[in-house]
Parts: sequence; structure tokens; C-alpha cells
Amino acid sequence: MPGTLLSLFSRVGDPRRGQGKMYPLAPILLFTVLAMLAGARSYRQVQAFIQARLDRLNSTFGLSLRRAPAYTSVRFILHGLDAGQMERVFRDHAAGLVECPAQDANIPVTVAIDGKTLRGSFDAFHDRKAAHVLSAFAADGQIILAHVAVSQKSNEIPAARNMIATLGLTGRLFTLDAMHCQKNI
Repeated sequence: MPGTLLSLFSRVGDPRRGQGKMYPLAPILLFTVLAMLAGARSYRQVQAFIQARLDRLNSTFGLSLRRAPAYTSVRFILHGLDAGQMERVFRDHAAGLVECPAQDANIPVTVAIDGKTLRGSFDAFHDRKAAHVLSAFAADGQIILAHVAVSQKSNEIPAARNMIATLGLTGRLFTLDAMHCQKNI
């Protein structure tokens, strides 16, 4: 049974000092994710989402926040987070959502791996190429398992190998682009 996202967020280390913590970290992270899923694209929009739905969020998650944090507080909290810890939390949550294949099933669980170049990510001023990201998608669970940035001096092939090894998935059918159909892979 997978843990709830709120309980998984409680495992994230809080970078703030002990004194003056007005808002607990886990609910603010959860509310930020919910706001982003609802279309929020800025700290002000996240704050507006929380403020408009504070009573409902409190009752749904058993909390008692008196008011929504200011957008500057949300920004401060998010900027102080450890990206590695957040990635582990989301991977643990995704792993809990993906069902393991049955032993006698004829069709294995499939994972689609594909790379995309991020639009608008190049930087001509600093002579930086566009960012290229490789994603693993569990087709049966309909969830993204991982994202990996492809090195500028490499391509998708070694990044895909590393991603498969990092995910530690066995007994799965992986689908990849034609680029990966080489004899020595």
C-alpha cells in the first residue's frame, strides 16, 4: 500500500530554522503540487489557490492553518528544498502507484522511454545548447517514473541505459526510439 503524498512529504528535510516556522512544510508542499495541477504557474498563483481553498484543504487533510502563506513564504520554502530529496519522494510515490506484473500474466508491464528537447531552453548568449530530457513513462500505470537530463556532450543511448539501471525495474518491456536499435546495445 503506497503512502499518501502528504506522508511522503513529511520525510523531506525542512531547511528553515526552527524559530518562526509558521507553516508546516509537508502541507505547503502538497498544496503547491495541487495548485500546479490546477494550473498555477507562479508563486502568486500558488498563494491565491491556497487562500481561495484554505477551508476545504484544512478539512480534507485534517489541518488547522489559519491563513495561507504569503507568496514570498512559498518562494522561500521552495527555494530552500533539496532537489534530491524531492525527487526521491516523487519516485517513491510513483513506485507505489505502479502495480507489479502478475507472475502468470502474458503481457508484461511496459515502460516507454523517450527523449525531448525542451523548447526555448537554448542560450545563445552563453553558447549553451538546448536542454534534452529523457523520460520514462509506465504505460499501464499512466505515470512518469523518471526524468533524466541528457549530457550536452552525449546522446540518449547512455542516458537510457543509466535510467533503466537507476529505476531497477525487472520483468518489464521497455520501448525506445529507433536510435536504440543498434547491434551492440
